[in-house]
Amino acid sequence: SRAKDVTMPAKLPVNFFSTRSPVIDLFRGQLDYADQLRQNSEIVLYFFYAPWCGQSIAAREEIEHVASRLSDQVLFVAVNCWWNQGKCRKQKHFFYFPVIHLYHQSFGPIEYKGPMSAVYIEKFVRRVMTPLLYISSRSKLLDFLSNYEPGVVGFFEFNASPQPPGYLTFFTSALHSLKKDYLGTIRFGVVTDKRVAEEISLVHSGSVYLHRHANTSLIYPKDIMNFTAENICKWALENREMLIRWLRPHGGKSLLLNNELKKGPALLIFIPYNPLAEIHPLLDEITKVALEYHKCNKSQAAEPDLQHVGDSDSPAFDSSVTDAHLRLSETFPIAKYPCCNTVVLPQWHSISRTHNVCELCVNQTLGVKPNKVHVPHCNFLEIEAALDSFYLQEHTFFQVISNTIECSNFLSFYSPFSYYTACCRTVNRHFLSFISSEKTIFQTPKVAFSSHGKKDNTQFSIPHIEDRNCFIPDLNISSTNITGLSCRTNKTLNLYLLDSNLFWIYAERLGASRSTHLKEFAAIVDLKEEVHYVLDQNQSLVGPTLENFIKNFSVLYSPLKRHLVDDPSVHFHEENVVTEVTTNTFHETVFLSAKNVLLLYYAQWCGFCASLNHIFIQLARLLPPDSFIVARIDVTRNDLPWEFMTDRLPTILFFPHQRKEQSVKFPEDFSVDLPNLLKFILHHSSLSSSEPCTKECLHKEAVLQQGHISHLEREIQKLRSEISALHQAHDQLEAQLSEARREEQRLQQQKHTLEKQHKTLQLHSEQLQATYDQKNQELLEMAEKLQELADASENLLKENALLRILVASRGGKLQSKDEIKEPLQSEQTLPEDNDISLSTATAASEEKRIDNTDTIETGHSSGNRTE
Repeated sequence: SRAKDVTMPAKLPVNFFSTRSPVIDLFRGQLDYADQLRQNSEIVLYFFYAPWCGQSIAAREEIEHVASRLSDQVLFVAVNCWWNQGKCRKQKHFFYFPVIHLYHQSFGPIEYKGPMSAVYIEKFVRRVMTPLLYISSRSKLLDFLSNYEPGVVGFFEFNASPQPPGYLTFFTSALHSLKKDYLGTIRFGVVTDKRVAEEISLVHSGSVYLHRHANTSLIYPKDIMNFTAENICKWALENREMLIRWLRPHGGKSLLLNNELKKGPALLIFIPYNPLAEIHPLLDEITKVALEYHKCNKSQAAEPDLQHVGDSDSPAFDSSVTDAHLRLSETFPIAKYPCCNTVVLPQWHSISRTHNVCELCVNQTLGVKPNKVHVPHCNFLEIEAALDSFYLQEHTFFQVISNTIECSNFLSFYSPFSYYTACCRTVNRHFLSFISSEKTIFQTPKVAFSSHGKKDNTQFSIPHIEDRNCFIPDLNISSTNITGLSCRTNKTLNLYLLDSNLFWIYAERLGASRSTHLKEFAAIVDLKEEVHYVLDQNQSLVGPTLENFIKNFSVLYSPLKRHLVDDPSVHFHEENVVTEVTTNTFHETVFLSAKNVLLLYYAQWCGFCASLNHIFIQLARLLPPDSFIVARIDVTRNDLPWEFMTDRLPTILFFPHQRKEQSVKFPEDFSVDLPNLLKFILHHSSLSSSEPCTKECLHKEAVLQQGHISHLEREIQKLRSEISALHQAHDQLEAQLSEARREEQRLQQQKHTLEKQHKTLQLHSEQLQATYDQKNQELLEMAEKLQELADASENLLKENALLRILVASRGGKLQSKDEIKEPLQSEQTLPEDNDISLSTATAASEEKRIDNTDTIETGHSSGNRTE
């Protein structure tokens, strides 16, 4: 018979948290009891876990740390959602563990999807506890609006009881924003003072204001949208301004980084961040850079008072800077914000990489003008006229190679109040890559302007673009000279922040040093151009450094040097016969070595590449190491120059030692094996040279051939010894196989014997089972008969006792009647006769019953004796 499947029942769950922990541990999944607890608490945090989950175990300590700090205000409940008998497992269906849900009274659940770190969890819990920030004064309002996160302010006058109309709706909308965006990028504040509310144009109670730095701020349109919590949250999310965004990858498989990097070039800034800290100086400095970079609207007419107070504290209003700007305006009477265009002159030679790059600006004089005209954008006609005027005098600036910045002014053809300024310089990409920013950042080149085509030249070295404000008048002298740069370039950057305490591994993959103690790093990644640039880690990550980094990337011919990623930790461990090439050692190993180089392009995920390892090891052992290098490079861990990139793996290239520039690719229609590789190498390494070979050359060739022959003889001897060893191993294996066959035959015989015994035992078992069934049936029938006899005997005993009682009572009555028979005989003759007749009948019936009973008893006794 077939055995039944046996399953071991699950072990009973045990406490996941310590009994002394402030977290209530419902390790049996009592979800109904958890809901009961929630009814009596204002803020509740649910921690759903699985006891076997490594992430749940890792997050347990973080939850306990948060609970120890907030247990007096928040109820922490942990529920085991893996116990199959618990209600949590039956009602909840989670795809991952752990899961954190928060409830604010009846609102919830608000799921937390951030990092499982104590500081981040506590920050989120505190945001749920106080979703609205109370703004009591004008200074607090300015602090609230100056934050990089979008701010939503509601004005409510608390002159009604218990709260003004719409306040609970606004409060709920703040909770909705936390539910939809766990990062909490929108901050909600409430103003109760009417004078403070008037600073942001809020007059009526119940008004809601969305602050935006680079665009016009908005007021919630009550006449168009209903004033509900969902609508307020949706309105704020759709119209918010994301100048800088936090990226927090959860560590699993995700398209978060890919989706963000596909939007365009991205500046990734890694900083150590503590969410619970009261001040963040570095983050504030980065925020200022982001605000200036995206501030395209110069007028800021919508909020003059508030903006003026905010700007008065910035370094841009320093007196020395203002004086310097006024002196520059007096020297060069131009407008504060001219319209500029970049012009590239043609190359002087078809193979040259040298260009003349000019900044052409449209300016207006400060003289008498008919009317004061405000032009928010560049006038296309003026730009076109400036370009026409410039190309007419293009020869004025044309230089083959010049380290001079030349500037000149041209009068407008259409207006006597306008003129054009052009500043040109020679740009050589190879030359700019060697210019150190440390030498030029503190230089102040002197540029003399001339009018109407005349110019004065001053010799100086080419500066970086961050010093452009010294010779191009379209930028301010102050540190805010990247103002609105995102709107004036086609290479607009998206700014992202990452916490280096959690995601430093991403910085290391981008090129950050692993040995640094200060985890600050910045890099620009451009997926479209397949390049990325790294900010020098020797420079401190401050505002001016980031500004220079952004401006160097934004120019047409960027002086930034492309960063190539390699992985020096990867080595080939097979006796070091195959050289592992990285980005840093590529030119040295391939081009600078005086040997023939065979290079394999591979990747870790390429299965066919891995199958070629033994072939390359054999090839490296066959080839003489003093003339050949067998190498490989991982294209997924290393960047290569574009001329050596490949779109197919594996790819094999051969670089002859005398003609490294004439690399040869292994044919794709040939199978990659040892003979084909040897033929390929010998064919391309023995090509005849154009020069005749001398005696010395012939001698070297003979020595080389002799070396090859001796090397091959040694290899043949090694192969012969290996073959003899293989023969010995083969004989041993044959002996072991014969012994195994004999053992197999013996086991087969034992198997047949056991099968016969098994059949005999099975037949005997069937016979015993049949005998058992027969005896069992007989016993059942005997038991039924005995039960019937016992029932009949019990009935007879009862009847016998009854008859004895009747006989005794009858004898007593007869005796009493005999005693009184004579005195009453004369008086009751007729009744006595009746009584006598009745007594006689009764006695007769009793005698018959006694006779019957004796007969039955005799029958039963005889029956019992017979049995």
